[in-house]
Amino acid sequence: MSFALIFRILIAIFLGSQIYWLVRARALVKRVAITRTARIVLTVAGLAVYFALFALNFGVAGRRASPTRLTWYDTLITAPFAWWVVCSLVAFLLAILLWPIRRVARSTRALGSPGRRQFLERSASAVVAAPFVAGAYGLFYGRLNLEVTAQRIRLARLPKAFAGFRIAQLSDIHIGPFMTEDQIRKYVRIANELKPDLIALTGDFVTWDASTQWAVVNALTGLHAPFGIFGCLGNHEAWSHTEDSITRMLQQVGIRILRRENVRVSTHGESFNLIGVDFETRRHMVPGNEKFVGRYLEGVESLVAPGMANILMSHNPDTFDRAAEMGIDLSLAGHTHGGQVALEFVSPEIAPSRLVTPYVAGWFQKPGGQLYVNRGIGTIGVPIRIGAPPEITVYELSR
Repeated sequence: MSFALIFRILIAIFLGSQIYWLVRARALVKRVAITRTARIVLTVAGLAVYFALFALNFGVAGRRASPTRLTWYDTLITAPFAWWVVCSLVAFLLAILLWPIRRVARSTRALGSPGRRQFLERSASAVVAAPFVAGAYGLFYGRLNLEVTAQRIRLARLPKAFAGFRIAQLSDIHIGPFMTEDQIRKYVRIANELKPDLIALTGDFVTWDASTQWAVVNALTGLHAPFGIFGCLGNHEAWSHTEDSITRMLQQVGIRILRRENVRVSTHGESFNLIGVDFETRRHMVPGNEKFVGRYLEGVESLVAPGMANILMSHNPDTFDRAAEMGIDLSLAGHTHGGQVALEFVSPEIAPSRLVTPYVAGWFQKPGGQLYVNRGIGTIGVPIRIGAPPEITVYELSR
């Protein structure tokens, strides 16, 4: 199923959900408003706020440049709208699933006892309300609840001199009002305190607005690692047309972006091979197909060093299958945000990203190579994380 088709289906479901909630709101107004005048006032006020949020968030009031700090506009307009969009959609789907239970609860013949009917009705209402509570948690706490993950990686071809070598990975920064310049600096300090030997940055520094690249480069300036800071680019650098410019800007502050390039990381006369590639995809994505390829990692074969440990930085984890075939020992990726809204405490399979990739988060292995998918620190679409906390990964390499 293509990304565009999934998007259209979600839009159709969302429109249905809004009609459902408007009908529910109308019924609520009838219950709480005593007079006809009060009902009219509540209805007009509610609709005014509702349509104003839509108008302001869809640019009717004018297109805004993306701020790199949290503004009152984003606090009072953008965040509530994003919370409502996600939570109303999920709650609507739950309401549809629970509709048969509600019908049974309202049937005297089926249950007999008014207490049982009331219990079922209240339970169903609590389940439908849960997404709104969970969404508030993801907005105020979940997206900021950073997790530092320690991952030991065994590489058969790792030189003895690199036993215990530490690599810290940051990914999917997405600078903006909900991942501010100051917040990125905080994560930079945390990464430095982990004392990595090398730092890997795996793409999506910006989101849509090219003007934000200055701020993200400035925030990343404080990164330090004795063997250097390297990175690759993500799909949002391609979509915002910042690939060349942000590469130059990061180079000026000592961060080297590898664009279909490799570098030998050496110590005591021994080395491993670090490779970086731009974002590639075989799926038709929105808003563009700038990096659509027929085959992953085409032309990268010449960058692989035979007989040496090879580590690949590739924003898209879908390149892993091809990387393993090529004998690349370890792939570091991001892109998925771990699903961003994932209910793995219910089932490991419940994550939106599983619609487009089997490699959502964490460690994977197959003959020829290993992959780790970092959940990233930023968010996209909605500033909410549930079951997929932001992550900095520290790899300790061993033989």
